[in-house]
Amino acid sequence: MPSILVEIQETVKKYADIMSKVAQVEVEVVDVNLFRVAGTGFFSEHINENMSREGYVYQHILRTGSREIVYNPGREELCRNCPKKNVCQEEIEISMPIRLGNETIGVIGLVGSSREQKERILDNESMYLELLQQIADFISVKAAEVEELKKRMTLLNTLDCVINHVERGILIFGSKDQVSAANEAAGRQLLSRELEGKTVSVTATGDSLNHENEYRVVMDGKEFFVMGHLYDLEEDTRQYSRVLIFDSTRTVRERYYEMTNMVTHVGVSNIIGKDPKTMQLQEEILRVAKSTSTVLITGESGTGKEMVAAAIWKASDRREKRFVAINCGAIPEPLLESELFGYVKGAFTGADPNGRMGKFELANKGVIFLDEIGDMPLYLQVKLLRVLQERRLVRIGSNQVIPLDIRIIAATNKDLKKMIEKNQFREDLYYRLNVIPLRIAPLRERREDIQELAFHFLDRYAGLFKRKVTSITEDTMELLLRYPWYGNVRELENSMEFMINMMGSDGILDRRTLPENIREYSEPVLETPETKKRPGPVTRLKELERQEIKKALELFGNGTEGKKKAARELGISLATLYRKLEEISQNKN
Repeated sequence: MPSILVEIQETVKKYADIMSKVAQVEVEVVDVNLFRVAGTGFFSEHINENMSREGYVYQHILRTGSREIVYNPGREELCRNCPKKNVCQEEIEISMPIRLGNETIGVIGLVGSSREQKERILDNESMYLELLQQIADFISVKAAEVEELKKRMTLLNTLDCVINHVERGILIFGSKDQVSAANEAAGRQLLSRELEGKTVSVTATGDSLNHENEYRVVMDGKEFFVMGHLYDLEEDTRQYSRVLIFDSTRTVRERYYEMTNMVTHVGVSNIIGKDPKTMQLQEEILRVAKSTSTVLITGESGTGKEMVAAAIWKASDRREKRFVAINCGAIPEPLLESELFGYVKGAFTGADPNGRMGKFELANKGVIFLDEIGDMPLYLQVKLLRVLQERRLVRIGSNQVIPLDIRIIAATNKDLKKMIEKNQFREDLYYRLNVIPLRIAPLRERREDIQELAFHFLDRYAGLFKRKVTSITEDTMELLLRYPWYGNVRELENSMEFMINMMGSDGILDRRTLPENIREYSEPVLETPETKKRPGPVTRLKELERQEIKKALELFGNGTEGKKKAARELGISLATLYRKLEEISQNKN
């Protein structure tokens, strides 16, 4: 590897020539490897030669770092091993170390080869020493500059390598919004291969989400919104003034979606069943998937409305975009607006201090599924209607308008027309949502699907619990086919899971493995003129009420969420349900 003096050889030669002319003596410079870098007079013919065989004085100086004056070259102690001992033609030699910090990087030698030159040097020895020291210092300063430049270039190359492997975009600005440097990620996010030299306007929108600020970036007439931080450099130079480290809002949405996505990716082929109504539904899904119009899915609880919504998404042109689902009935009213539309830092008391991205913004360019839309409060229906009409939204606490390119799929198990009559649902919103209506028939209307679905769930839970099913008895299957399945596919799935748990070691599924409500179910007797004349025994209303409450809890579960759904299905409030359960408990005691 060349020494630093070899790297600045032209500069060293110039200083050696200047010294020679001023001192009227010959001058040579060697580096740390005893390589002659510069020389004047008779030394000029031997530049770039290795001096290790004869440079004993120079070796000594490189080792000790001290200057030496040899008054009698070839005859002093330092010359005892030199090949020119006793025959050296030099009269006097002054050698001065060249230092870079604490390191000796070379030697500059001033050589008098005549008696006259020696006397001149001796007469002005201190002047020659001072002059030689200054020349050594000049060479040292130049070497230091080159070393510092090399360090800076190494650092810049390292930084270039680092920032080009950082996933976040980085823009380094000079003066007047001109980009001095940018990494590859910035080019990808701003859709430009060449960013350096371009004028880029960066303006804060005032919104803050997830510890980061939002900025509006304008370049070549195109507008981008990014999340990150803009830093002013402490030393504002002409070359560098500010640094923007950012992610595009699209990238932020994708990252947030990956962290929160809980959607099962299903297509039309995953909708199991051969009933004509099921096959018709599959055909309708494929037809409506090609459109961008809003879809309203209706059907009883447990029929698989989210699965149908996901199947529409997977069959559409937006299948590579995001599918975001939100249950409007499962989120408390005070939180639903912020979940849908998001909010910025400091939007309201109790809000996350970092702000939050709403589901609509998260689903931008993709599909949003609004499940249980009938449970949305009236004041939010107004805001939702505005978003559907204008295709843009404003986060809570913000003035920034966000354009939306989004397809809406809504679903409900309620009769929205009856809710409109009772002023519980807005008529204008209903017609905005009900552009393409899709009805999912309850399982009791799709008898041909029951057996296929039953076997599907049996296989799933047998594999999950590592159990082997050998057979299912005919009378058991007959009961499954006759049962009305008030909870639809969800109830059927729960029942199959129950049966696998109740199954014996023989692997046979019989009547004993059935849930009690299915095992004891008997079909209603059709009325005839004879039965009308002989009315059966009257069941007390309290008993009927107790039976229906028990049925609802068996269907939806005895937990808090199950009781909420049971109350909704029974048409009573949650508080009323708790009160009636308390009464039932007291009557038992």
